[in-house]
Amino acid sequence: MKVGIIGAGAAGLAAAYELALNGIEVDVYEKASFVGGQASTFNVGSTPLERGYHHLFTSDTDILGLMSEIDIAHQMEWHESKVGIFYGGQIYNLVTPMDLLKFKPLNIIDRIRLGVVTMILRWKKDWRSLENITTDAWIKRWAGKRVYEVVWGPLLRGKFGDRHYNEIGMPWFWGKIHTRFASRGKNMSKELLGYPKGSFGEIFETLQSKIENMGGKVILSTGVDRIIVENGRAVGLKLESLSGGKLIEKFDAILSTTPSFIFPKLLPKMPDEYEKRLTDVQYMSAVLIILILDRPFTNVYWLNVADRSIPFVGVIEHTNMIDSSLYGGKHIVYLSNYLTADHPLYQLDHDQLLSEYLPHLKKINQDFDKSWIEKSYHHKVGAAQPIIGINYSQRIPSHVTPFDRLYLANTTQIYPEDRGTNYSVRMGRKVAKILLRDLG
Repeated sequence: MKVGIIGAGAAGLAAAYELALNGIEVDVYEKASFVGGQASTFNVGSTPLERGYHHLFTSDTDILGLMSEIDIAHQMEWHESKVGIFYGGQIYNLVTPMDLLKFKPLNIIDRIRLGVVTMILRWKKDWRSLENITTDAWIKRWAGKRVYEVVWGPLLRGKFGDRHYNEIGMPWFWGKIHTRFASRGKNMSKELLGYPKGSFGEIFETLQSKIENMGGKVILSTGVDRIIVENGRAVGLKLESLSGGKLIEKFDAILSTTPSFIFPKLLPKMPDEYEKRLTDVQYMSAVLIILILDRPFTNVYWLNVADRSIPFVGVIEHTNMIDSSLYGGKHIVYLSNYLTADHPLYQLDHDQLLSEYLPHLKKINQDFDKSWIEKSYHHKVGAAQPIIGINYSQRIPSHVTPFDRLYLANTTQIYPEDRGTNYSVRMGRKVAKILLRDLG
């Protein structure tokens, strides 16, 4: 049996590994020249760094278990995280319950209300009871207008834009709360986050080697032009390499990890109901500027920017979690933004976007000067964040598509959790097991 897999991100590689373990011959095709998808790396000096910031939580048991299987569990290190929020021209720490009680933009009643509501969500197990309400409406109702305006409203708008912020189903927010608190101790005093020595590239490059050692292939710089369907069954892939050559490969089954809006373009006309489930889900795109600085920018690892006059939603200072000595003493800062693909900021090139951002950095740190920047990088992700609305459990596209022996695994099928590397690994292995069952 031979299976073709489209995409060498976390889901595609995890699926390929699971199939290879079970004696299936696998070919994985990746259009990019590297593995890892959204967790892929590039070199800063001689040290690999993620194109988009990444870390793990202590509850990310699927990817941690996979690391054990492929003998790199020892590479994982755990670090105390420091979280903050920028509001009203000031950085406020939000690490401990005491930090919350000191959060001056809210009065004491609203601070307590914010803490109580957060704890209620932390202990709530039945996310299904939240499906019929948006995050926007739920927070306004239970946390109150002021908490919404100061904390969650600006972050929702920053994450999903003015077009979609009030559409997001409450399970998304529930999942965020559960994930963050799962990495805290019983006393809630600190959050532990994981980062592998050698970067996330260590995980995916090791996976690639394991797959290849079991007879599989991971073929880079090769996109898929078409999924070939005959008599209702997926039988092959029409490939297109970056050199321009085209060829057809035959397979007994095919797994695609492409975004939902791309998947139908690779196929003949599929049943309307399934295609509607795919096309109904839109995505936010992500744009990142990575700054290599000669000194720290803040003392916070994860800074949520709740000031919508600033054109980015997050400042993630990687070297406030990972020792800067790994990067030659340089300090690494991600400026993160989520935008629709037609947004003017998304269309800007590196120099234009950096120029747009620079004046706002001084709002956060008054001492900041452009001379601190030694290098900067610009990365985009077209399908970064699915926009998941209410009652989504009734509308999730099945992993088993209407075409026989054709399967789909992408971030729109991660629910109620939000997209994440851990869940992509879990999903990839799950779909591989479905495929194995069907192949008999």
